[in-house]
Amino acid sequence: MARKNSPEESRSQKGVRKRHRFLRYILVILAVLLIAAASCSAYEYYNLRPQHHFNNLPSIGKTTSKIKERTGTFNLLLMGSDARPGDPAGHSDSLLLVHANLNNHTYNILSIPRDTRVYMPGVGYTKLTSVNYMDQLNHGIKQGSTDAVAAISQLTGVPINYFAETNNWGFQDMVDSIGGIDMTLPFDVTLTHPWYPQDKNKTFTAGTHALNGQMVNEIVHERDSVPGTDYGRQQLQEAALIGIAKKVGQPANVTKLPSLLGSVSKYLIATNMTQEDMISAGLSVMSHLHLQQQIHYLQIKGTNEVLYDDMLKSDNDEVVLDPSQLQSLAKKYFMN
Repeated sequence: MARKNSPEESRSQKGVRKRHRFLRYILVILAVLLIAAASCSAYEYYNLRPQHHFNNLPSIGKTTSKIKERTGTFNLLLMGSDARPGDPAGHSDSLLLVHANLNNHTYNILSIPRDTRVYMPGVGYTKLTSVNYMDQLNHGIKQGSTDAVAAISQLTGVPINYFAETNNWGFQDMVDSIGGIDMTLPFDVTLTHPWYPQDKNKTFTAGTHALNGQMVNEIVHERDSVPGTDYGRQQLQEAALIGIAKKVGQPANVTKLPSLLGSVSKYLIATNMTQEDMISAGLSVMSHLHLQQQIHYLQIKGTNEVLYDDMLKSDNDEVVLDPSQLQSLAKKYFMN
């Protein structure tokens, strides 16, 4: 008889899956930006330099916060959807609020629980993942995503300038779309928790390997077999992005870049960023790619409560965040 996981083991496994999703959505957005930057001409480079491009920014949602906008900085909400190809809507599987400072190349990233309780004007209280799903069903993908962004802006008090929503397969597909990459591993990697069962216990030695999208996706998710666990995985993440940057910069791929950039919709379900926005942000990322030092991960914990959900018209498991802690994080990391 198969052994049943204990509650502690189940929570641990869920935590691993959440960390995997977190990384996947970060990678697909960064990969899009790298491709966008590589497609930039000399003329565009002059006009789209990040320190000049990001000013007079749009703002989604209404907040009472009064902050002085600084050129070269913006707030971006990354949303990962669980929608499969052909689905009319998806639940927000991962929600990451990013404060990007392109002047000093730092990125503060706050992970927001998908089941966070929020108030929707005209509806009442529900959880974030339902806002995205129900509004996408009723009003279309982009409007549903925009409404979810507005709910988070109201919850945190942070003006959100941009959003980008991607799905589970974006990163793997993107690597395959450029014909795979050469990835230089700083240490040996053994796949202990792969997405595909047949990849269990595969080992890659330190050094450079020619890899397809599936293998890159497997490697950048690994943490248990690498030095420093999460820190080691960040090194693998950077190695993958460097491999992508080198591949898209090869002369043989230059003619493919405009069409590849034009197919961004395959990797981004919804966004309000223009190609110019992506190119400008990508130029900043490519100019100073040291993610371990640049990215500051933040988490906020709440209490799990069973509460009445006005959108779903029933009791629901929801996460209630501490407003004072949330305001403190927002003020310190997202409003300067």
